[in-house]
Amino acid sequence: MSSSTRKPVHLAVYDTLADWETGHTTAHLARAGYGIRTVGPTREPVVSIGGLRVAPDLALADVRPEDSSLLILPGADLWDTGGDLAPFARTAREFLDAGVPVAAICGATAGLAREGLLDDRDHTGAVSFYLAATGYGGGERYVDADAVTDGNLVTAGPTEPVAFAREVFRLLGVYEGEVLDAWYRLFHDSDAEAYGVLQKAGVL
Repeated sequence: MSSSTRKPVHLAVYDTLADWETGHTTAHLARAGYGIRTVGPTREPVVSIGGLRVAPDLALADVRPEDSSLLILPGADLWDTGGDLAPFARTAREFLDAGVPVAAICGATAGLAREGLLDDRDHTGAVSFYLAATGYGGGERYVDADAVTDGNLVTAGPTEPVAFAREVFRLLGVYEGEVLDAWYRLFHDSDAEAYGVLQKAGVL
């Protein structure tokens, strides 16, 4: 599919979002030809944990699964301090029900747990007891791994932004096989040999 016909990727943005968790993912999706559109609770600016001020392209109410290739949900303090971000978890349900992928990292996994979206899917997160504290019913499906893909859902903990990106690229078919492996080895392990593989493939 050419970049001109790809549907955009939607990145959720909200106050206290963990701005370091999705940078690898969005940067390389953009390089691969995906448009990145930010989605806020409204179109009012939000401020990340790192103090970045982001003016959302869209309000959450205006996002439809059929217009998207992927919904990315970053972590944020707000996932654990009340129900302000629950509408984003409900939107994730709409995406998954429509067969459109969702990728959640860090605190967003707890939001999905509260919404019941992890009860019947393999998943991971920060640690098992963090998700268990939500009272969800999916404890037996928790996987102790850097990132997990089950169907159209990617989950990862807060220390695994590179593995999170790897799973997104695999799911969307952005990089595959040797190239995907080399991308991970370069950005996760600083493997200099992987750089040559990516250069040859035209990724870098």
